[in-house]
Amino acid sequence: MKNQICDGNTIDHTPAADVPSGAPALIGKLVAVALGDVKANNEGTFVTTGVFELPKVQADDIGQGAQVYIKADGNITSTASGNTLAGKAWAAAGNPSDTAWVKINA
Repeated sequence: MKNQICDGNTIDHTPAADVPSGAPALIGKLVAVALGDVKANNEGTFVTTGVFELPKVQADDIGQGAQVYIKADGNITSTASGNTLAGKAWAAAGNPSDTAWVKINA
């Protein structure tokens, strides 16, 4: 196939702020996780598929398979309003818990 650009599992991106390895970032409406530490205004590689343990709003009670959203601060939440769709909860993440397993962009 001559028209395939890439497999879509990673994307190169130049963030405006530092993004530590394993941290989520929003690229438009696309959720991506930094493959390594990426300094502000430097291009780095981000993963766009898979399941990641991400920080979440501690008080949220998220059921397995639920749609989850990402806040501007990078925390996962069950609240849609004002947030961007991040994917699906791979496992339940009750209240209180600091992280959620998320299948991003699902």
